[in-house]
Amino acid sequence: MKRSEVFFGILRIPLDALGVLTALLLSYMLRVKSIDLIPRIQLLEPPQTLPSPIEYFDGFIIPSIAIFICIAAVLGLYALRTTRSAWNEVGRLLIAGLLWLVIIIGWYFLFKKQLFYSRILLLHSTFFITLFILIGRACVVIIQRAFLRFGVGVRTVISLGKQKVPVAVKLVLTEDIRYKYLGHIEDKKDLNIISLNKSSIDLIVQTDASPESNTTQELINYCRSEHIGYAFLPPVLADVPHQLSVEHLGLTPLMRFQPTPLDGWGRVWKRVFDVVLSLVALIILSPVFLLISIGILIESGLPVFFLSRRIGDRGVKSIPVIKFRSMRKNADAQKEKLSGKNKRIDGPLFKIDDDPRVTSFGKILRRWDLDEFPQLVNVFFGQMSLVGPRPHLPEEVDKYTQAQRRVFAVKPGITGLAQVSGRSNLSFKEEMKLDLRYIEEWSIFLDLWILWRTIFAVWKGRNG
Repeated sequence: MKRSEVFFGILRIPLDALGVLTALLLSYMLRVKSIDLIPRIQLLEPPQTLPSPIEYFDGFIIPSIAIFICIAAVLGLYALRTTRSAWNEVGRLLIAGLLWLVIIIGWYFLFKKQLFYSRILLLHSTFFITLFILIGRACVVIIQRAFLRFGVGVRTVISLGKQKVPVAVKLVLTEDIRYKYLGHIEDKKDLNIISLNKSSIDLIVQTDASPESNTTQELINYCRSEHIGYAFLPPVLADVPHQLSVEHLGLTPLMRFQPTPLDGWGRVWKRVFDVVLSLVALIILSPVFLLISIGILIESGLPVFFLSRRIGDRGVKSIPVIKFRSMRKNADAQKEKLSGKNKRIDGPLFKIDDDPRVTSFGKILRRWDLDEFPQLVNVFFGQMSLVGPRPHLPEEVDKYTQAQRRVFAVKPGITGLAQVSGRSNLSFKEEMKLDLRYIEEWSIFLDLWILWRTIFAVWKGRNG
């Protein structure tokens, strides 16, 4: 642990205390003067129940500072060294502010058997506490980064092993100002070649650690005796390190691979998102459904809908994907005759230009992707999702490689990252790469972005 890390880590405690103190004093002054922070509007009456400044300081400010610091400590906001992102830190601070508010209200209501003496003061306090502490911590980060630029607190790192350091790791070590990367060596003996005092090395990262290797054991013992930090890169799944998490089986640490962020609550939120949006869309688009059905009936009669059996979630069983019928009734029987015109020779998919099986009205439906609208029913009943990899036919899926079957970690979707990134202009390999990227980096905001981009992709008429 660098001394500067300890200093700046501890510094956050008095700064947080100062932030809470300033926020509560400012909120008290605003209430005394009946200011409610709403421009040109005066809603507050003169205060009637405020305690004296001394009573307020002793009975409320001091306990509030202690409560907030305890909450922040429990949320891990005083960790001396953290790898959390700035947004994660902000989120924890917001949660800390809300928990402080809940505890204050609960204390007065449950133990003092009374309401807090000013609701607007409490509201102002919560707002200012969060604001001032965010500002204080931002100042600490700015000052700490200034010190790092002068070399104070920088960690000196060496990588060691027969395998080279992954590009993503090397990029961080060479560009992040928190590290000074001395390079890669293949053997512990090469440490003697480093023209640097060994005691100045802060961390050795092993790239090919093995519990059965004498090299690994010797390196660990060396780092222990020389008081140097030791770390190792995961020997597997290095291409998706953000999906690895450390858990414990009793006291034994366990590294666990999570195929997608959709595991757990992510899957719940995505399902709620799908149900709500698909139901709203079905209600709004019901007149469009009626008009399209009439158009199909006039041109080619029944049936209006076409059920295509596709492989669904987990890649185990097929699902009936519903579409408006855009082809002639005997379209499947002609598929084998047209196989020679398939332009998707790079993979198992089947697609031809100017498909003669498509009806005149069907071309209009496909031009604007209107034939896909009935899949909202599939989404509502949980067979598909609004966003996800496109579902493929069983005979196409049979040709997938083992790695390509990773797309079945999530439900198939009406649209997806591949559809808004090139649609049918993409090769099968590129499409699969984008689908796997979506699975590994899913978030509700990514879904919203893809849905938004889908509108423009359809408008440009690049049909998939």
